[in-house]
Parts: sequence; C-alpha cells; structure tokens
Amino acid sequence: MECCRRRATPGTPLLFLAFLLLSSRTARSEEDRDGLWDAWGPWSECSRTCGGGASYSLRRCLSSKSCEGRNIRYRTCSNVDCPPEAGDFRAQQCSAHNDVKHHGQFYEWLPVSNDPDNPCSLKCQAKGTTLVVELAPKVLDGTRCYTESLDMCISGLCQVSAGFFPFYLSRGFCLCVNSFCILIS
Repeated sequence: MECCRRRATPGTPLLFLAFLLLSSRTARSEEDRDGLWDAWGPWSECSRTCGGGASYSLRRCLSSKSCEGRNIRYRTCSNVDCPPEAGDFRAQQCSAHNDVKHHGQFYEWLPVSNDPDNPCSLKCQAKGTTLVVELAPKVLDGTRCYTESLDMCISGLCQVSAGFFPFYLSRGFCLCVNSFCILIS
C-alpha cells in the first residue's frame, strides 16, 4: 500500500501542485528562520504497526514571549496493510474495555463508526443492546475518522485529507490538494 491512496490523475495541473509545494517549503523555512524555535526533536513511535498510523515530532519555543507557528508536526507511518486477522482498529479500542465494568456490569463492546458530530471520540455499543457509550474522549492517533475515508484522527481531531494537508514520510511527504495526492520525495 502506498502513502497516497488517492493519486493525482492524468491532467492534474502539476504547475499548481508545484506552486503549493514551493509555497509550503517557503512558509516552513521562514517560520524556522526566525531563530525563536529549537530544532525539531526525534519522531515518536508510530501509533500503529500497520494500516497507517501517525508519528509526531516536537520542538520548543526559545523565546520568553510566544513563538509563531506550531510546536508539533505529524507524519504518517506503518503504511502497510494489516493482516485480515488484525481486525478493525476502532473495534480493537472498544474491545479493550470488555474487561472493565460499566455501571456494575461487563459488556462486549462494538465500535460505533461514522459519528458526524465527533468522529474522533471512542463511542461503542454494548453487543445485543441499544446502549451506546463514549468510552474515551478521543480514539488513538491513526484511527480513521470515517470507515470509507482516508481522513485520520490526530490528537482527537479529524485531519481531513481534502485540501492542503501534507503527511510527512520517511521518504518524502504526501501532498494532497482536494482529491489529488502526490508523493514528494
């Protein structure tokens, strides 16, 4: 499986994509050039071992005032298909609560997916009942926001792959503009 599951199709205005790439690099270099930030730290361990996860890197503001820009950046990782027996990532998170009593009773929890109001919370349904409970305010990083989407939950927020959202990779990054994605090495 490649990092960009949605690829640029023939006829994609590559000049436009190149402009976005160059303006992105310029913005990042200006942000780093002001000298108020420490160097980026090492990348964290990937949130998943397969199926696409997220890793992050932090940096520290060196100014006694505030720094402009972000102190955290993300990249995708473990972009290999999971074996079929691995199951759904959201279902794994729900089943982790099977041995925890809820209102004095044990339940077998099943995932509730595609919540339009909060797709990155862990809502689960007790098997054989209508009981739906939010078992965690946020799912683990790398959980898909919606079952049929490449959008990914990061720190409890759905990072939409439509629009300009680069995913940094070990061998470059995936630049997505609307439904077009290209791997930049």
